[in-house]
Amino acid sequence: MDNDLDVGERLRMVRRQAGLSQRALSKKAGVANSMVSQIEAGKINPSVGALKRILDGVPIGLAEFFSFEGVPEREVFFAAESLKEIGKGSLSLKQVGNNLLGRSLQILYETYEANADTGRVLYNHEGEEGGVVISGRIEVTVGDQRRILGPGDAYLFESRVPHRFRAVGAEKCILVSACTPPSF
Repeated sequence: MDNDLDVGERLRMVRRQAGLSQRALSKKAGVANSMVSQIEAGKINPSVGALKRILDGVPIGLAEFFSFEGVPEREVFFAAESLKEIGKGSLSLKQVGNNLLGRSLQILYETYEANADTGRVLYNHEGEEGGVVISGRIEVTVGDQRRILGPGDAYLFESRVPHRFRAVGAEKCILVSACTPPSF
């Protein structure tokens, strides 16, 4: 890893290597989700105390953080059974690639069981995301807009706008999505 990486890039790599989302790290560290997001985006530089508190959520020490050398994945093709499961419960999120270090794009194969959703609270993060529904129906809420999408329908929006996904109907919903930068 290049030792000239800024704190935000380094934090993103350490967080991803630990398998944590921005939200999960924020919760473990007891800081606002926006703080982690803004640090990773290079919008703010944390104090040493704030950075230490965040790193305690990984957990990793300051010395290890600044000497961390992530290894980017160079694999090109991925068998269906090798996709990394990062979802839980009735929501399956299978990520293309196990290690997104050095990647600016995250691709997911998403399966929502009947009535599964991403939660009642709308969430947001830096970047953009889009996807195409393969089967079933899904209600997508982005800010004050809401639409039910079916097979072949698609969406694309700025991820900073609060959003939520919810399967509707008795049939499970499958979609393929992409997010940049990776958010999990």
